[in-house]
Amino acid sequence: MKEYRLGYVLARIAIGVSMFGHGLVRLPKLEGFKNHIVGSFAESMIPEILVTPFAYTLPILEFVVGVLLIIGLFTKEALVLGTMIMIALVFGSTMIENWGIIDSQLLHALIFIGLLLGIKYNHWSLDTKVNK
Repeated sequence: MKEYRLGYVLARIAIGVSMFGHGLVRLPKLEGFKNHIVGSFAESMIPEILVTPFAYTLPILEFVVGVLLIIGLFTKEALVLGTMIMIALVFGSTMIENWGIIDSQLLHALIFIGLLLGIKYNHWSLDTKVNK
């Protein structure tokens, strides 16, 4: 049982660090990130009025999901939100035919889903301290 808990916490922190890092590096250059994303979607079927708020929101959501997973707080909710983010990113990637990035997005989604299915092993987390 201890090995499952250890494996769980390590996987949770690893995916959390990935999300945290994605958000962290984009937040200081949010306007430039937004401009890049809007430019990437200029020829897609998705209108700019939808792309712009998503581009502003994505780094914040990545950062928050990352922090929550690293500390193990609201883990279930963070995993669901992380999966929803990946679904949106996969959809967006298909709309601009960026096939090369979809593997990474799907891998992130599978890790989120795997952690969600194994949530009973989320022993080393703030969730267990708060819910006592």
